[in-house]
Amino acid sequence: MTGRWVEVGRIEFKGERFRDHALDLMALTEISQFQKMVAETARALWRRANPGRERLPKHFENRTRLYLRKIEEGSAIAPLEVYVDRPAQRDLFREVQPTEANEAIALAYQVFEAIDKGARLPETFPRDLLEEYTKWGVGLHHDEEMRVSTGGRKPVRVTAESSRRLEGFCDRPHQDHVQIDGQVLEADVRQKRFQLWLDDKTNIRIAFSSEQEDEVTTALKEHKTQRMKVKGLGEVSPQGTLLQVTEAYELEIYQAAEIPIDRTARPIEEVLRRLAKEVPQDEWDKLPRDLTDDLDHYVYGTPKR
Repeated sequence: MTGRWVEVGRIEFKGERFRDHALDLMALTEISQFQKMVAETARALWRRANPGRERLPKHFENRTRLYLRKIEEGSAIAPLEVYVDRPAQRDLFREVQPTEANEAIALAYQVFEAIDKGARLPETFPRDLLEEYTKWGVGLHHDEEMRVSTGGRKPVRVTAESSRRLEGFCDRPHQDHVQIDGQVLEADVRQKRFQLWLDDKTNIRIAFSSEQEDEVTTALKEHKTQRMKVKGLGEVSPQGTLLQVTEAYELEIYQAAEIPIDRTARPIEEVLRRLAKEVPQDEWDKLPRDLTDDLDHYVYGTPKR
């Protein structure tokens, strides 16, 4: 069955260059950059929601690919659309939405809304994408702006100044959600701080609440046999290094010898099949035909059966 077009957002270009709803071809670079931002944001959000999974779902890139099919009146309004395949016949009445594109554009909208209002960036924004976001709007002249809207929200302004403000975030530490684990080797109950050692050379200072004191002191007392997982809000350097955890909203103690099972990992049979496909057929042809029958002979040199 054929698919359908769904509008996920729109960009309005305002300025003398865009009079008579004409889009200067140089402005297409701004649309191209927006596409890159949306695609990378969607990937980052998916990986955060699916830790441990290596590959993106099938056709993921198609679900975040934006199309421009017309320019509307105004200054120059570019409606951005995603092509969505219709569901199978048995799901005919189920409405399918371009979820990945919607979520990514909504987050991009929140970022520039915060910049326009001088507020903090959204906590859900992947900070490693900051540099990519600073590239959007740099081609605008001083008397031009873009207005981005999505989901019926009031358009938010984007100017060349927006990019410069974002660059300021690249030069100072920022907050982000983190998850780490290690040994508790030091703790200050009065200051409500403890040191989590990730390895022999790296330790992170972590703030904890009064309610978490028993967990921290237990992990310290049993540090030779127990480790601690920490989920919380951390301060991260512009280079991506975790500096400290300012709020620990989940602590979990587990045995040091315990290896958590990754239930999302691929079965060993699938891994072996993939590796086998990577070996050229002519190499397989070099193996002895009696390899399985006389394995000990070829591995250890014992006489053949």
